[in-house]
Amino acid sequence: MIRDLSVEVLTRAAFAPYGDVIEADAASERHAVNDGTATRFHDIARIDTASHGGHPLLSIFRAQPRALPFDVVMLESHPLGSQAFVPLDPALAFVVVVATDPGAEPRAFLARRGQGVNYHRGTWHHPLIALERVGDFLVVDRGGEGHNCDEVALDTIWRIGHANP
Repeated sequence: MIRDLSVEVLTRAAFAPYGDVIEADAASERHAVNDGTATRFHDIARIDTASHGGHPLLSIFRAQPRALPFDVVMLESHPLGSQAFVPLDPALAFVVVVATDPGAEPRAFLARRGQGVNYHRGTWHHPLIALERVGDFLVVDRGGEGHNCDEVALDTIWRIGHANP
């Protein structure tokens, strides 16, 4: 069975059950730093990597663009830590697909200019869905011992027809 999956605007409130929206506007604290030549947007995502002796891992993922319509046929989850994705090109558009569990109806969000996401530990999500062109993402997730990636094929295929919320 194939069902349509509409794309929503990525907002902090809508995404809160799944993780954090990473953007300067999300900061509750702002500090002038470097002799006033920069602003620190403080504590905008909860990076969770300490489970089972884990440590923060910083990587770059290069995502190939996906053409729409796009079928979501699988989800993954990281049970031991959070996983954050921030596009290094702030103009890069990408779609975020999340679900409370593999049997639940997923939600899709369009990340706007300058937004990234941090999935909470255990959040079911689709791997990167970059649009239009190849894009590099700064990724912060958990390194260390233990199994930290579960993947599942979905019983229902969810089709993203367009990314205009």
